[in-house]
Amino acid sequence: MMARRLYSLLWPLATPLIRHYLRRRARRAPAYLEHWDERFGRNLPQGGGDVIWLHAVSVGETRAALPLVRALQQRYPQARFVITQMTPTGRATAEQLYPQAEVRYLPYDNARVMRRFVAALRPRCVLLMETELWPNLIDACHRAAVPAFLVNARLSEKSLRGYRRIARLITPALGQLRAVAAQSADDAARLAALGAPAPLVCGNTKYDFTPPAAQLVLGGQLRERLGGRPLLLCASTRDGEEALILDAWQAAACGDAVLLLVPRHPERFATVAALVEERGLTLQRRSDNMPLRSDTRVWLGDSMGELFAYYAAADVAFIGGSLLDFGAQNLIEAASCGVPVLLGPSTYNFAEASALALQAGAALTVADAAQLVATALALLHDAPRRAAMGEAGLAFCARHRGASERIVALLAQHLS
Repeated sequence: MMARRLYSLLWPLATPLIRHYLRRRARRAPAYLEHWDERFGRNLPQGGGDVIWLHAVSVGETRAALPLVRALQQRYPQARFVITQMTPTGRATAEQLYPQAEVRYLPYDNARVMRRFVAALRPRCVLLMETELWPNLIDACHRAAVPAFLVNARLSEKSLRGYRRIARLITPALGQLRAVAAQSADDAARLAALGAPAPLVCGNTKYDFTPPAAQLVLGGQLRERLGGRPLLLCASTRDGEEALILDAWQAAACGDAVLLLVPRHPERFATVAALVEERGLTLQRRSDNMPLRSDTRVWLGDSMGELFAYYAAADVAFIGGSLLDFGAQNLIEAASCGVPVLLGPSTYNFAEASALALQAGAALTVADAAQLVATALALLHDAPRRAAMGEAGLAFCARHRGASERIVALLAQHLS
């Protein structure tokens, strides 16, 4: 209790720093200045009706929630959904995926503001995606008798070590949750060690997300722009990775192959374009909406919401965030499109999925950027192996579906 009181006292003191941070981020991503009133609790949601509130911090969690929301809509057809995020890209993704829901920012975890938010919304329950542990949010729900659930929950060893340093704050918050639906047995064990109440292993909703048909059609159109040239996609790359990949690409004998770079964060599009041009590599942008020129060596995926189309267009896909110590982005999306997957050494955010994909033959690991490019080029010249890896990826995804229905069944036990 004392730890949460201290935590709550720090939020009003931190508010000027948060405002400074948002203004600084807005220099590269102006959307950080939009809906400012929501972030600080001055524009509260409207309650009324049967409200299910789901919080997903950013793009990955927002996409992962889609099959769960669809399953909930079938179970509770009269429910009204409120979806909250913390990032502009997450909010834009939610507005695209959930046109019938109310989409807004979650206020920062100020105790007074969070109590007002919960009182205004009056939800039937709140679902926190993956690792969204906000102590004052959870406490406000507990005080208002609103059941709070942690769903599609994951906790890496690295995160567990960090949370243990603030266990006096986090463990009481976990104890106020009504139930926890974990992605894997390892996640459940780590969450239980931190104090979560009897986590139940339900699987990962990301397996339930199927590639949108419109994105697959767009992928075919993008592939036509290649003019038959082989394509290596480096998807959701993080700061520092593009430079390593570009150096390795420049040093290799790539023939007529094309490198498609899709940075994880849109505010880095210009930075990555500059990295390409500094190396003298011929660059073309997806946003120019033109077929690839014969001399183009690097294609920059500077668009939002088209990752599935990029996977559908690619011959081989490397998953960003795994080359440097970021823990990797979502490899399941690539596998669900039947494209061979390459992973770097850092996969702690998707440890189980990575291990299962490797075991299934859907993915290969690479130690560094040079090996990444060499392995990709070898695959680009080996159509039978690419086909076998792609089929293995489709089968791997199909085997692990069903998490969304299991989570809804768990929620129904408590909400009835």
